Amino acid sequence: MTRPLNVVVVNGSPTERSKTMGLTELVTSSLADKLPIETHRVDVYRLGSGFTGAITRDDVTPDVEEALRFVETADVLIAATPVYRATYPGMFKHLFDLVEQYALANKPVILVATGGSDRHALVIEHALRPLFGFFQAATAPVGFYANSGDFEGTLVLNNEVYSRIEIGIGDIVPQLRQLAEADRTTVPF
Repeated sequence: MTRPLNVVVVNGSPTERSKTMGLTELVTSSLADKLPIETHRVDVYRLGSGFTGAITRDDVTPDVEEALRFVETADVLIAATPVYRATYPGMFKHLFDLVEQYALANKPVILVATGGSDRHALVIEHALRPLFGFFQAATAPVGFYANSGDFEGTLVLNNEVYSRIEIGIGDIVPQLRQLAEADRTTVPF
């Protein structure tokens, strides 16, 4: 019997309504169409001074500790961030500075990013993939990127983006299904 996968989205956007979350919702919808999932979201902008003022894990407030535990215990992590000045925002990185070093080892991670133009598309390969490589996470082979021209507000209008998501998620569903049918220690990718 397939159990629902615990999918945790880390939203690196500094605002509630964002293109990044518009793109991420397409990714989670595609996953939900193919597998049973339960989705939780950690918005870095909502974590407050108990997060931004923390230098070490011991400094975080209980609500921030709970958010970190969500990230560390996810079956699948979706790391979603806008691109500023060719990389992810500092608050996004700070969250991962507080994550236990081996908590993401072998964990499936789906990389999602948005930026002002296609010049930022390589952020997935040059910034996000190395970050999760440090954690020894199992990043999905394809990441998802869209630029501001692909949107109207937070709604993705570009059909190519939808197509890339469907193909990319379709490619990893067999491994994620295997994870859902097995115990939590199975390596999917």
